[in-house]
Amino acid sequence: MRHAPRTTLTLALVAAAAAGLAPLASAAPRTDDLELTLLATTDLHGRVQDWDYFKDAPYTERSGDATGLARVGSVVDAVRAERGEDSVLVVDNGDFLQGTPLTYFYAKQEPVTETGLEHPMAAAYDAIGYDAQVVGNHEYNYGLDLLQDYTEDVDHPVLGANVIDATTGQPYHQPYTLQRMKVPGHQPVTVGIIGLTTPGSAIWDKGNVEGRVEFLDMVETARRWVPVVDARADVVVVLSHAGTGGTSSYGPELPTENPSDVIARTVPGIDAMVVGHSHRDVPSQVVVNEVSGEDVLLTQPYRWGGSVSRVDLSLEKVRGRWDVASATATAIRTKDYPEDPEVLAATAEQHRTAVAYVNQVVATSTEELSARTSRYEDTAILDFIQQVQTETVEGALEGTDRADLPVLSVAAPFSRDAVFPQGDVTIRDIAGLYVFDNTLEAVELTGAQVRDYLEASAGRYFVQVPATGPVDPETITGSAGQPDYNYDILSGVEYDIDVSRPAGDRITRLVQADGTAVEDDERFVVAVNNYRRSGGGNFPHVATAPVVYNEQLEIRQLLIEWAQERGVIDPAEFSAPSWWLVRDGERLLP
Repeated sequence: MRHAPRTTLTLALVAAAAAGLAPLASAAPRTDDLELTLLATTDLHGRVQDWDYFKDAPYTERSGDATGLARVGSVVDAVRAERGEDSVLVVDNGDFLQGTPLTYFYAKQEPVTETGLEHPMAAAYDAIGYDAQVVGNHEYNYGLDLLQDYTEDVDHPVLGANVIDATTGQPYHQPYTLQRMKVPGHQPVTVGIIGLTTPGSAIWDKGNVEGRVEFLDMVETARRWVPVVDARADVVVVLSHAGTGGTSSYGPELPTENPSDVIARTVPGIDAMVVGHSHRDVPSQVVVNEVSGEDVLLTQPYRWGGSVSRVDLSLEKVRGRWDVASATATAIRTKDYPEDPEVLAATAEQHRTAVAYVNQVVATSTEELSARTSRYEDTAILDFIQQVQTETVEGALEGTDRADLPVLSVAAPFSRDAVFPQGDVTIRDIAGLYVFDNTLEAVELTGAQVRDYLEASAGRYFVQVPATGPVDPETITGSAGQPDYNYDILSGVEYDIDVSRPAGDRITRLVQADGTAVEDDERFVVAVNNYRRSGGGNFPHVATAPVVYNEQLEIRQLLIEWAQERGVIDPAEFSAPSWWLVRDGERLLP
């Protein structure tokens, strides 16, 4: 670790303190004010170096922001030098184990659970010297064994108060940590850090967590643990891997996905909260607690290490105990700092291995295939996904009682930047198209349910356009902030989406490949990813439909193997338009 380890009070010591043991006396002089700084990151998603594995080049984005823990390390060094190491706490707000080919490689290609090697993210966090971290929903993507290995690797506690063991009912992760800070010239101060994570993992990673861990309501969990920590700490910080506003991408069967502001408003005793999960850039937000009337500071750093939140806490003595007098938060843009050589060195070998892996050529494309327009017109590159999913499910159904049912396939435009160049196609090209680590499943739906599904997808994604006048397809997608990955496209049938009609009444033509109308009582097998089948995105019917295929095969790997086996990706063999945007029956695009 880069810095000397700070004293951490374990839960056992806390229990002893609660039993009446006197605190250790301090010989340090006591003053009536103290300044502490909390540095926070969130949603790193496997990013260590400022590198785009999908482009095999340094990362760039329009805003100029950078990415990665290597740049974060330089920010932390600078603030420690400015404030003094003893005055600075460094925390992470979750979603660190999934998101790049680097973390995929060491979870699936050469799993650290089998090799015994240190996880590259653990090596990076330890090179910086973090004090605490909360689990995010994506920590469960690769199973509990990998998460446990990571937890044992890192030098800091990994928290999750609302995650419980399904068998014992006890916390599965450490609920909180107490960090005892000894700032020269001041009486020691104890900072209590509680970790909470969004409960959607119960749906999104059902296959990995069902029967093993359960996810409790974040607000209720905060009500349980904040008073416990507040009684034992001078400062209470909540790491909340959830956004604000109460939005959810699953149904009503689970507690709210993004209740961070509700926690701040209704649970007294919190001094500061780090917010995440929603990938927003919100350096400072103040919520007034309804019980205490006190301000609670919320800060959300930018995802991928684009910024580090700096929270400056002013403490003063009140009746012999430290109390937070004020808290302010600012964003430090990591683009203004170089990559930390210590972090780079700690992960250099793993980075080189990941780069070599993604640059393997798997096939040749007969022409360039782009996903740029996939959200508003049928494209060959998404048809490639549909073809592989359809063939895989059809093959698995051979010899079963569903072998004669039509197989449909669902895919979403995950990345607008995805492209297969004419010529060599590499693993990174395919990974750039299919950016999530989903597995393939299939369910049985009726014709009426298929229509409902399409209505839900089109209804919330497209803006309703006027009955006349020009229409720019670039401007009518993503209605009300709906992300591209929650717009599902169906193959195996043909259909029209009339974007001049209101939501719920937009699928004006739905026919089978031979042109016959899809009847309500017809039966179909529909290939979907595990996220969608588990209820992610809150689409109708699919989460409760009979599952007819689930061999736990990763869709990205299926795409790679399909391309490797054939050696050629020729859209003439699998691509044909099957859906169109229309207005009053007239197609808006050719």
